[in-house]
Amino acid sequence: MNLKVKIALMQFLEFLAWGSWLVTIGAYCFNTKHWTASQFGAIFSTTGWAALFMPAVAGFIADKWINAERIYGFAHLACAICMACVPFMQTPAELFWLMLLNMCFYMPTVSMTFSLSYAVMENAGMDILKEYPPLRAFGTIGFAVGMWTTSLLGLESSAWQFYISSASSLCLGLFAFTFPKCPPSKNNQSKSWLKVLGFDAIKLFKASNIAIFFLFSILIGVCLQLSSAYFDGYLHDFSKIPQYAASPVLKYPAIVISLGQISEAVFVLLVPVLLKKIGIRNIMVFSIFAWVTCWLLLAYGNPGNGLALIIAAMLIRGMAFDFFNLSGSLYIEKTAPVEMRSSAQGLYQVMVIGVAAIIGSYASGWLIDTFFTTNGVKDWHNILNQLESWTGL
Repeated sequence: MNLKVKIALMQFLEFLAWGSWLVTIGAYCFNTKHWTASQFGAIFSTTGWAALFMPAVAGFIADKWINAERIYGFAHLACAICMACVPFMQTPAELFWLMLLNMCFYMPTVSMTFSLSYAVMENAGMDILKEYPPLRAFGTIGFAVGMWTTSLLGLESSAWQFYISSASSLCLGLFAFTFPKCPPSKNNQSKSWLKVLGFDAIKLFKASNIAIFFLFSILIGVCLQLSSAYFDGYLHDFSKIPQYAASPVLKYPAIVISLGQISEAVFVLLVPVLLKKIGIRNIMVFSIFAWVTCWLLLAYGNPGNGLALIIAAMLIRGMAFDFFNLSGSLYIEKTAPVEMRSSAQGLYQVMVIGVAAIIGSYASGWLIDTFFTTNGVKDWHNILNQLESWTGL
């Protein structure tokens, strides 16, 4: 199989496995299980807890002992088993521990899609900055396909969404073993386990530009996690308002949200050009303003005469995500020393999906339950206005 096709397929299945449930698990927890925002926040935080240490552990093993593509394959096979067990969990605590186990296997694969792609492309003499972004777009497409599949099949509040994820991980786990070999670097064999685990990447904080970059990564990462956690629940709750209950938009909320993924697929192609022309700092600042605009549009949107605002918010969300996520990964790849690139990518994921996810999940769940929920009804207008204020800070 052509190398580009393999990389594209890996990206597609990686994010299909995530997209089939990440955005809609809120609807499952709120509408099917009738759990609170605090209980859901704890479950959603498992992405953050796993991201704190598992990318580093996987990087340690890949850098020192086992081929990266094998670790990647075994991790997805384990994810397939975990996700197949989700429908049998009856309490928030049971689902929390199972999802934590699942995310411990899944989170390392997120950064490994980048590092594996970069490694095989570099070995093949390909131009990463030029040729990788179009391939990464297939990951965005995969995420959208996962959302569309779950939505069109009417599974947004059903446990069957997790079976879709399980099947995707199973296919990717088996496919990973056909990937070009990525053996441990000989330069890492004599390193201490502290260095290989990624603690040496902390030295990057000595450079003020990288320290500031990681700080903004955490802040924007909080916004990213909140959008993934609550967008679907936000749209589903409009069905409780009589004037919007019959809106066709509410039959397939995940499809509306997937407009963000379609937007990502378009804007991802602009990242390499903008990265060279205006630099990472301006791209990150632009991303912050895009997030503020996204929250404002959602606060004043609705499935009726305000539908255009919701659609615009989704399109802007895709742009904001691309400008932040891909440009950040490419920046790390070109800034970090060769011997610690894998560790630096893992540290970047720790900041974005680890620290940011934990802060966002627990804080938002508690605040929504405490200040913005009355008799089980969430005040989304003020929730989104408050998020806009935090993002503006």
